[in-house]
Amino acid sequence: MRVLLVPNTANPGAVSAAAELSTWLTGQGIEPVLANADAAGSGLPDLGVAPTDLADVRLCVALGGDGTILKAFHLLESAETPLLGVKFGRLGFLSGATPDRMREAVGAALAGEARIERRSTLEASVVMGGRAVGSYRALNEVVVSRGASSRVIALDLAIDGHPIMRTPADGVVVATATGSTAYALSAGGPVVAPAFGGMVVVAVAPHTLASRAIVTDPSDVIEITLPDTSRSDACVVVDGDPTPCRRSLDRVTIKRGETDALLVKLDGRHFYDTLESEFFGGGGA
Repeated sequence: MRVLLVPNTANPGAVSAAAELSTWLTGQGIEPVLANADAAGSGLPDLGVAPTDLADVRLCVALGGDGTILKAFHLLESAETPLLGVKFGRLGFLSGATPDRMREAVGAALAGEARIERRSTLEASVVMGGRAVGSYRALNEVVVSRGASSRVIALDLAIDGHPIMRTPADGVVVATATGSTAYALSAGGPVVAPAFGGMVVVAVAPHTLASRAIVTDPSDVIEITLPDTSRSDACVVVDGDPTPCRRSLDRVTIKRGETDALLVKLDGRHFYDTLESEFFGGGGA
């Protein structure tokens, strides 16, 4: 049995926890592994494996904040491997345990005793310069935003083939319920409970008084096109990471992903309790 550890290598506490957890797992007869770059950055080079050799891990443990959990999600690619976040960062919306309960949480997850939250994902197909250039998977959001130019971009938005909006804007965010508390929230979108399987669509700095966020059905397909070639200097950003952006952007098609993310939660903390503590200061009513 193998467990993948994904530490934030810039956080000394997370690096120390990776070493502690790897020793504990080995003592339990479980093989800890890290992606090669993480292993080198954590001083654990003997535990490093290639990212292509992670298909059979039983559990993934992300040691950091929400950004580290997103990193772990992408390392797992499309595998529905349970993912436990141990909070060492500033934001812990996705985390399932605190450092003082790390071993307890890992043990419960491996024994099948922890709670699993199933979160919807996104699949985005990108066409640039008349060619399909890639397909991407996201846990939080897919963003179409202006590129190196400071000019706004012209966007057409359609849902299931129905034209919805044409507007100049800095971009548009398409988020899952999980991502509704990330960039979509900053752009003025709603907070959506995590069990919802649809998408949230929010324009970023639209040059209009009529723009509103849209919440879709889970089965809907979103198509974003840039019809004006003089204003198509745009890039696609997936969970905060830019994709290759070398040609004019023609079209991005986004739908619910075929596989979900499985987030491990040790305690019974409710989503709205987390919302209150992370965004409203934890002061209570």
